[in-house]
Amino acid sequence: MTAVGLASRTALVTGASRGIGAEIARSLSASGARVALLARNADALNTLAAEIGGRSLPVRCDVTDAASVAAAAAVVRSEFGEAPHIIVNNAGFFRVSPLESMTPEEFVGSVETNLVAPFLVINAFLREMRERKDGHVVTIGSLGDRTIFPGNGAYSASKFGLRAMHEVLLAETRGTGVRATLISPSSVDTSLWDPIDTDGETTPFPARASMLRPKAIAEAVLYALAQPPTVNVDELRLSSS
Repeated sequence: MTAVGLASRTALVTGASRGIGAEIARSLSASGARVALLARNADALNTLAAEIGGRSLPVRCDVTDAASVAAAAAVVRSEFGEAPHIIVNNAGFFRVSPLESMTPEEFVGSVETNLVAPFLVINAFLREMRERKDGHVVTIGSLGDRTIFPGNGAYSASKFGLRAMHEVLLAETRGTGVRATLISPSSVDTSLWDPIDTDGETTPFPARASMLRPKAIAEAVLYALAQPPTVNVDELRLSSS
């Protein structure tokens, strides 16, 4: 699938150094967009940028830190000449632990990465998008933004909050020319699952062989972006068949 009209568009993808974010960045670039790649791992970003080619912009950024996001936004704005047309808030933090044994650092880390970071990125550019009357904010949610599993006390709390923030953004931007889409996949086979046993008899999670692949989420992003300007895809929920 190829999104329509991205040849003159710019995009920003967080968590772009691997997994879902890297696949979304590849798909956006292949559809003609110039893509800013944000993540903390500079080496991985540079490797992906070399793969994608000259229309990519690697920007090292800790999206949980307001000063780092502000600095990255300044670089992106300078290189693009304006706010990006497309923002994909993808960066995520996933740890499985019962509430009684979860550390405060794990809980705070989930909330900072999954909820605070998307706010910081949106906040950096939304005013300009509204003034321009053009923009699309794509939020990568999760099955965990609507469904509870044991051990997901931090993850679900942050993802439920992320879904709520998306719905507020949708209400606040309706009719302004800025669109907002939430894409919530079930489990996706990425390196986030490496520390977790998904094959044990008592695991609540699906086996990795049955999980969605990152390409499916990238295709969903392109689908939402490809709609006419008068059409907003409010929400897409993806599951493996």
